[in-house]
Amino acid sequence: MRYDSLLMLYVILPYALSIALIIHCIKTGRNWIWVWVMLFLPLLGALAYAAVEIVPELFRSQSARHTARGLKKAINPFADLRRFEQEAGVTGNVASRQRYAEELLRHGRFAEAIEQYRQTLTGLYEHDPNLMLGLARAQFGQGDASAARATLEALLQHNPGFSSPERHLLYARALEQEGRLDQALQEYRALAPAYPGAEASVRYAQLLERQGAREEARRVARELLEQARIAPAHYRRAQRTWLDAAARLL
Repeated sequence: MRYDSLLMLYVILPYALSIALIIHCIKTGRNWIWVWVMLFLPLLGALAYAAVEIVPELFRSQSARHTARGLKKAINPFADLRRFEQEAGVTGNVASRQRYAEELLRHGRFAEAIEQYRQTLTGLYEHDPNLMLGLARAQFGQGDASAARATLEALLQHNPGFSSPERHLLYARALEQEGRLDQALQEYRALAPAYPGAEASVRYAQLLERQGAREEARRVARELLEQARIAPAHYRRAQRTWLDAAARLL
């Protein structure tokens, strides 16, 4: 009986696979020749269709590319760092040094990143806002909140039209680290409603709680969670760490 069932499955499976792929072919507007191929050659036709039409598309997709990059970084986490270091050493131009500095930041090598950013902030790029923001990130990562704040203030002075939620959040965090808590609260309060994510609101609520304003902290956290409930699922997944932190404030 078991042998008969396996035999039946062996016979039916190619046709079931072909039917599924024929439906895929029709729905996605592929060439109708594939339909006839899969009808007359169920198993070989289905395998050929998958190899030619589906597999390449999977590898072209953003999620597949992201997965491939993640696997590559897991296997060899320093590959990009070495490559960018070589490029910066050979070309010495601003773009290559900036890529190298950003990779150094990702690896937590803040002093080296600061040095790379300083080498780029010369000539025409002396007050480049993106480079100055990178320098401030490296300074903050190294634990020098005062230097980061000064860099961000200089950035805004030389680039008054530069708008960046990251700059604003980093500035508030630098003020908080310096102990300038009233100013930090003002910055968080102004930033939180417009920040593209939950981090600013959570940091604002956390600082409110540390300052003894528990009811206000709970109100901010509650409003954030209420907004998250009606937000798209991908937002809740991306912000899960911060939303969990907000829930702990209630």
